[in-house]
Amino acid sequence: MITRPLDLASRLRPAPRSFDVYFYVNVGLLAVFFVLFGSRFVIAPGLGVDFRLPELVGADAGGSETTSYISILKNGQIFTAEGRLDVPQLREWLKAEAAKYKKPSILIRAGVGVTVSDLNDLYSAARDAGFAPIVFAAEEPVTKPSSG
Repeated sequence: MITRPLDLASRLRPAPRSFDVYFYVNVGLLAVFFVLFGSRFVIAPGLGVDFRLPELVGADAGGSETTSYISILKNGQIFTAEGRLDVPQLREWLKAEAAKYKKPSILIRAGVGVTVSDLNDLYSAARDAGFAPIVFAAEEPVTKPSSG
């Protein structure tokens, strides 16, 4: 039985023993394309798997619909729908986002380890940008079923 009828493996040229000029040109062009045309979403950090919201009794009852949202991690990283922002960029983003809506509202999703001073700064920036209802995200505590 013939398993390789065209015998293509014998017609291939051998692999080069060292890296030639074309290899370095290709690597250089890839680096240039990533730097020039790179997006903040390519290889960008995001909310990790261990991101947890604080627990609060009655959190489900106080839910409301918002027009925008922000996520902040305990190490100070701030994420919006457009990606990661620093504080000056966030202030500009908040102003632009509030201008899009007639009645802008925002949801602040803060991780468990975020300090109160960071939350206060975010709240002040959102209020100054024109967001009227500012909602902080929380999860309802999980109640364990009683055995009995």
